[in-house]
Amino acid sequence: MPLTLKNAGYVYQAGTPYETAALKDVSLEFNDGEYVAIVGSTGSGKSTLVQHLNGLLKPTTGHVYLDGQDIHDKSFPLRDARRQVGLVFQYPETQLFEETVEKDIAFGPRNFGLPDSEVAERVTQAMNAVGLDDSFRELSPFELSGGNIRRCALAGILAMRPRFLVLDEPTAGLDPAGRFQILQMVAAMNREGTGIIMVTHNMDDAAAYADRIIVMDRGAVAMDDTPSGIFTRTDEIVALGLDVPFCVKLGAALRSKGIVFPAQIVREGETAAYLTDLMSGKGGTARA
Repeated sequence: MPLTLKNAGYVYQAGTPYETAALKDVSLEFNDGEYVAIVGSTGSGKSTLVQHLNGLLKPTTGHVYLDGQDIHDKSFPLRDARRQVGLVFQYPETQLFEETVEKDIAFGPRNFGLPDSEVAERVTQAMNAVGLDDSFRELSPFELSGGNIRRCALAGILAMRPRFLVLDEPTAGLDPAGRFQILQMVAAMNREGTGIIMVTHNMDDAAAYADRIIVMDRGAVAMDDTPSGIFTRTDEIVALGLDVPFCVKLGAALRSKGIVFPAQIVREGETAAYLTDLMSGKGGTARA
């Protein structure tokens, strides 16, 4: 598999009174072009998990493989893992440091030794992809709005043309419009072939965009399935301290009134289509 964790464990402050096992024997595989959402309550290990995917953290036990090679093996260039697996932090302003937007986006490609002409081309393409026009080039990243800071951080990663884009809570703190724009951009990148691995606390976003959802609990993988496979297990999700998408709640409310609503429908678009057909008589009887 392209990107794999095998029996990965991670301990913070090992050997001290504050020793904490943040990951416990995690084995996961991520495929090229896949859109994966990672969910879990606070402290479940989500952020620790994704920081292993490009070598930012090294597992205390176990391994991380890229195309079958251990990324922490001395023979494997770790910078290659970081080129192929791009990570955008929850607070992207922490990874911006250059004096202009253009220089910040160019930093990664230039650091990999690409010629100036290709760096310039990648900067332009990345800015276009995230909706930053030329008027942003000479601005300081720290002058930008919250949404545009995320666009700049995304552009800096996209300029390296990663196979996998890892996002830790990419919409945290954004207003609804900014949140929608970021999620739509990420979905477009996925349609173009980039693998997406997104940590999110928003179950509606996980259901709407992901092909697959991984549920973390106390450092271990509790569930790994499709959105419908995950959210038909409502009692288990709630027991883990998580919410369920609005469409799942709506479906449960309708079924409690005797209205037929399949439990596997968990996305807004599918819900709207089903209810439209139901009201028009195309979906059969509305009553169980």
